Amino acid sequence: MSPPELSRSWFVRTLDSAAFAQAFAQTALAAVFAEHLVERTAGRVTYNAVIAGLCILGAAMLVVRRRELSLVRVAPTTLVLFLGWALASVAWTTDEGGTIAGWLSAGSIAFLAVVIGNTRDTLQTVRALADVFRVLLITSLVLELLSGVFFDMPFAFLGIEGDIASLGPIQGAFGTRNALGFIAVLALITFYIEWRTVSVRPGLSLFSAALAALLAALSDSPTVLVLAVATAAATAVLTLVRRVRRSARATVQLALGSVVLVGAFLGYLLRERIIRWIGAGTDFSIRSELWSQTAAYIRFEPVQGWGWFGAWSRGDFPFIAINRALNDRHGSALNAYVDVVLQLGWVGLLLFIAFAGLALGRAWLVATERRSILYAWTPLILVTLLVDSLFESFTLHGYGWLMLVLCALRAGQSRSWRERIPDSPRLPPVERGGAGDPPTGTHRIAR
Repeated sequence: MSPPELSRSWFVRTLDSAAFAQAFAQTALAAVFAEHLVERTAGRVTYNAVIAGLCILGAAMLVVRRRELSLVRVAPTTLVLFLGWALASVAWTTDEGGTIAGWLSAGSIAFLAVVIGNTRDTLQTVRALADVFRVLLITSLVLELLSGVFFDMPFAFLGIEGDIASLGPIQGAFGTRNALGFIAVLALITFYIEWRTVSVRPGLSLFSAALAALLAALSDSPTVLVLAVATAAATAVLTLVRRVRRSARATVQLALGSVVLVGAFLGYLLRERIIRWIGAGTDFSIRSELWSQTAAYIRFEPVQGWGWFGAWSRGDFPFIAINRALNDRHGSALNAYVDVVLQLGWVGLLLFIAFAGLALGRAWLVATERRSILYAWTPLILVTLLVDSLFESFTLHGYGWLMLVLCALRAGQSRSWRERIPDSPRLPPVERGGAGDPPTGTHRIAR
């Protein structure tokens, strides 16, 4: 074999290996979740270069594994439709360049999620995420201690105010207290599943959960309490449904769905009391004014929106007009659903709801039908994402968007109309380290 052929063969074998897929998943997850840290220390260009390089590697991995993949199974159809509508908004946007940049950002993050979802199974994804969360949460705590205790000065370039000595609020490595609280809740769910599947030592699981809970509390984010209650309720309901005999599950699901709808209606009616109870009056007042101002511009373009940008571009219309009217510098509508209507109109919102709603429905049904606790990870993460979307726009870009696409892909692979399509040749997941989920029951896999 000639040297070029030998080199190419080694490169292909590396891309095709389970070890490389694991390293890629951890690196991609770390890069996206550390966006704020990378951007503030090395610049936006560096972050974009890292994401672009990962996309190139991911594309090479899919090409090498192309015989194991089926085109219709690679990504959810609703995701393709949503991204297609976002790209089509270039035709009517107020800034073509900004829309293309926003679409490339969303598309690249979605592509990384697709690569991870097609090369790692659910347990491997949970383990990779848990490792990334541990590193970033420890980094956040260290930075806060350095800022608030050892140096007693804010790290303005990271957005850290150094208030840990007064028990918060703290921002960690994520820029805002709400972002830290949101990621801490995602980490708690992941650590819980990691513990229940016996993937790590109990001591490490306990330390990880304690760390995430501590940072969630110190973030002093009003949304953390809402997310904690929603996640706890979803966990309790899921546990109840899983224990009901199979013949009665449909009735129980319908009854619980009715309770959720009634609870949501009562929550809306009692929203002011609830807001006062959790001490979020100031935050809600800010959001209420922002949503009211945003609604005025939605009325001008209700069907198609103003064009897709993702995170707000401060110099583009109508974002600059909204911020000027409020004398503020908002980077989003602080509500993912409002943001989608503003940027992509009601058509975009329907596509987004179909995308997220189908993912949650599929994931929930799979979690209630399969015995392994592993399958509870996807619906619990989706509940957290969709509830948080009422107060933030994290699910439309960056790590929130990555998690939404990844969970939708996981749900679609487990339960979809694609199941009726004849399987393409695939190697067993254990041998390949690929996208097949492990069997039901408790899993103990060597790290």
